[in-house]
Amino acid sequence: MDIKKNIPNFLTLLNLLSGCIAIVMVADLKFDMAFYFVALGIFFDFFDGYFARKFNVSGPLGLQLDSLADMVTSGVVPGFVMFCMLSFGDFSTNYFLPYLGFVITLGACYRLANFNIDARQSDSFIGLPTPANTLFIVSLPLISNSIVASYLNNQWVLLGITAISAYVMNAEIPLFSLKIKDFSFHKYKLQMGFLIASITMVITLKFLAVPLIILTYVLLSILNTFFAKKVV
Repeated sequence: MDIKKNIPNFLTLLNLLSGCIAIVMVADLKFDMAFYFVALGIFFDFFDGYFARKFNVSGPLGLQLDSLADMVTSGVVPGFVMFCMLSFGDFSTNYFLPYLGFVITLGACYRLANFNIDARQSDSFIGLPTPANTLFIVSLPLISNSIVASYLNNQWVLLGITAISAYVMNAEIPLFSLKIKDFSFHKYKLQMGFLIASITMVITLKFLAVPLIILTYVLLSILNTFFAKKVV
């Protein structure tokens, strides 16, 4: 048995296990633990691809396993979190509306299926990746800022976030690559500047930093594409 060949698939299954545990945490309304297990799953998701490339063992089985694991960690979990958030407040007496939170899950499913057949996304992304979208959604119940939290208690705001989330994952929005292959600031000034800003936000804003970082990434990508076209 070739151990190296199975390391990436084992990491993928750990991603799936993390997602399953995160679902249990959400069901118990332990959103902080759900966030940590989602983050752990995304960590495993990153390294399964890394080791698959390093050991040159990429194959169709790994591709299918990766998508199925991501469907749980980055598809079911954020939809379930939004369902729970919509189950409180103005819509708490409406049995059906909270289920609209699973529109996020549907959007993630379409995104993952499309990603597998889209050859344009080898080095950078088109549309927001499902792990980034998941971190955005699962961080929302953990935001302690009173002003922001008051908006997140408004179910119309949550429904708007749900719709935008499903759209942005599948929109034709080119996002700049986060890969830094050398330490040339001139070549990677956008990536390095974004990394420094992200670290600063995490230190100062805690969980509020997570959605802000994702929003900043999308907005910077849109601006980068716009100015690149202007130069051309």
